[in-house]
Amino acid sequence: MRTCFFLPFLASAALFAQTPAPKAEPKPAPKAEAKAESQASAEIKVGTGVEKMEIQGESASFKVPAGTKIYAWTKVTGAGDSTVTVVFSKGERTSKQELKVPHSPYRTNAYRTFRAGDGGDWTVKVLSADGAELGTAAFTVEIE
Repeated sequence: MRTCFFLPFLASAALFAQTPAPKAEPKPAPKAEAKAESQASAEIKVGTGVEKMEIQGESASFKVPAGTKIYAWTKVTGAGDSTVTVVFSKGERTSKQELKVPHSPYRTNAYRTFRAGDGGDWTVKVLSADGAELGTAAFTVEIE
C-alpha cells in the first residue's frame, strides 16, 4: 500500500532530475563609468561625538565651551578604494583631513577642535580624490 503513494512521487522526481537546468546567462561586466567617482556620494551628519560608528549629539547648532571637538560623520558610497577629504570651513578659514575609503559603502569621521573665536556659521564638505564635492552640511557654533 505504501508503494502506491511513493511511486508517483518517485516517477516525477526521476523526470525532474533528467530535465536539463536552464543555462544562466552571464551577467554583463559593470561599466567603467559606473565605478567613476562622479557616481560617488556622501551622507554627512555633524555632532559632538561618534560611538559605534554612529554620530552622537547630532545638531545643526552647537553651544559649546572652548576646546570642544565637533565631529563630521560621513557615509561614503561609490568611492571605494580611494581617499576623500573632509573640509571644515568658515569664510577663509579651513581645516582639512584626508581619509581612506577602502570599500563602498564606508563610514568614517573627522573632527575639528573649536577654540575661542571659532564661533559662527560653518560648513563641512566631503570631497573626492579629484576634488568633486560628494556632500555638504552646514552648522552653527557658539563658544561659551
